[in-house]
Amino acid sequence: MKCSIMVLNTGSTSTKMAVYQGHSDSDEVNQVVLKEYTHSKEFLKDYPYMSDQLPMRRKIADEFVETIALLYAPFDAIVARGGILCPINSGGYEINEAMVNYLLNVSQEEHASNVAACIAYELAKTHSIPHAYIYDGITTDELEPISRISGIPDMPRVSVIHALNMRATAMKAAKDLEKNYEQATIIVAHLGGGISLSMHQNGKIVDVVGDDEGPFSPERCGGQQIIQLIKYLHGKNSIRDQLKVIRGNSGLSGYFGTNDARDVQKMIDDGNETAKLVYDALAYQIAKAIATLSVVTYGKVDCIVLTGGLARSKRLTDQVAERTGFIASTRVYPGENEMDSLANGAYRILSAKETAQPFLY
Repeated sequence: MKCSIMVLNTGSTSTKMAVYQGHSDSDEVNQVVLKEYTHSKEFLKDYPYMSDQLPMRRKIADEFVETIALLYAPFDAIVARGGILCPINSGGYEINEAMVNYLLNVSQEEHASNVAACIAYELAKTHSIPHAYIYDGITTDELEPISRISGIPDMPRVSVIHALNMRATAMKAAKDLEKNYEQATIIVAHLGGGISLSMHQNGKIVDVVGDDEGPFSPERCGGQQIIQLIKYLHGKNSIRDQLKVIRGNSGLSGYFGTNDARDVQKMIDDGNETAKLVYDALAYQIAKAIATLSVVTYGKVDCIVLTGGLARSKRLTDQVAERTGFIASTRVYPGENEMDSLANGAYRILSAKETAQPFLY
């Protein structure tokens, strides 16, 4: 089938929009235009919460449509990165009013992707786009029962990860291993502004290390000693302020005032010993989290995958691979690949290879 798909991805420091087109003789769509709008930390100080960013990012999306996207209209679908929803299945969901309401009024967690589906829903209505989807949202939850036990009876573990890039990259790694994704056992570490890890077995994400329980990252604190964290957060009046400490004002950003790992590596090159210690600790913690997941399958792992923007750092990936070599070999797929993953997910739905699910809560 021939189709045209608009893609929207709101990240912590960027808003990306693209157009993809596909034809019946291909299993994938091709990107025909991409526009990335970057947002500096200084600029974002005027928008302390994600809900504050909604009008600003909507204006950017409108500008993209008016100046670029309409050249490729009409669109068969728009697909956006999924935000902090209740636990959902892998695959695609139709964006509806219930989803938008959940992201704006129910979800209390701050995440850049929360505004994407809201904007996509409005764009679909404004420009008569027949379908608006999210695909492999970050609350994709396929955990095994044993992995849900947290130790607190009324608070089971949930899956909040970078599922979009993780599943797409795990499928790519399985193909490179000449295995079916459904038959491969792969640990994926997504190394971005936030870091999360997942164990892929029999075509499902059976266990995870979320960005709030594993390594710190460029702008998140990762797992902490709970009693120390409670003491530290004492006096923070609202849950939003507390979450801002955990997601946004910590990690490399907390130590050095920058969430750009390239800046930290330059500090290391210039002889900054603190920067070296913190950056080496980042690799150390990533490796520890990989080792934690390896016990899920009794150490039987086909490969370890490192992906995301930080996977471009050879200093980091070499250290992780060296520390985890006793588990399995490491494959590096730099970049977050989210735009392609979103577009191809929507294309599979449009071509009836998959079915979009309704969002209910």
